[in-house]
Amino acid sequence: MTMICEEANPLLHALHDSELDAGHAREVEAHVAGCARCAAELARYRELRIAMRRPSMRMAAPEALRSRIEAAIPTSAARPAASRTRRSLLQGFALGAALSAVAATGVVVMVMRTGDDGRLLGDAVSAHLRSLKADRLADLSSSDQQAVKPWFNGRVATVPPVIDLTAQGFTLVGGRLDYLDGKAVAAVVYKRGAHVINLFVAAAANQDHTAARAETVQGLNTQRWNDRGFRFIAISDLGQDELRDFHTKFESALRAGA
Repeated sequence: MTMICEEANPLLHALHDSELDAGHAREVEAHVAGCARCAAELARYRELRIAMRRPSMRMAAPEALRSRIEAAIPTSAARPAASRTRRSLLQGFALGAALSAVAATGVVVMVMRTGDDGRLLGDAVSAHLRSLKADRLADLSSSDQQAVKPWFNGRVATVPPVIDLTAQGFTLVGGRLDYLDGKAVAAVVYKRGAHVINLFVAAAANQDHTAARAETVQGLNTQRWNDRGFRFIAISDLGQDELRDFHTKFESALRAGA
């Protein structure tokens, strides 16, 4: 199905930052090639990045502020390291001043995500937005966890836990195959009222448990954690408190062996 502007536009940021997987990137690029409006929007993002690199955007900290910062930094015997620390702090203040100047003009500044963790979250956000299409939410629509879990056999490297949380206020909708960082992962889909929760499940590097980390990306709330050899990313437009409640109830049921 051909992508429309309402689907492509939220993904332009991720395309610009190279955060889309190859399949989604091709679809957005194909849409941009035939859509003047989205092409112009993407061009504006690129122009902003170029503008941010111009020498005129580099701002020096005022001398009085520079003196106060240097006075607050403890003297170290390792002068080169101390110099680097001061220089890094001053560059940080300069960048903050530059971003403030850009914000004052009314231009939206995008946060550039780097590294594997940022790329994975960017892919998950893009996949969530794509899934909101009526025909893309679930490859298998079912509220029966005994039907959804075996559906993933042979489709992903590790079959994810699928838990029915209907009694706790989160209805199981089904499952979907998706891709994060170019790798096939399971997407277990839930709903709370009209709000969709995509729970992306991938294999983790170890069995360690990590506490959930909350973050808001492109207006969507996320919860990320590791447990029992799985890496979980929950994404929704639910409020952060409700999404945290989903995480808590999912983890409680998982540990109870549900």
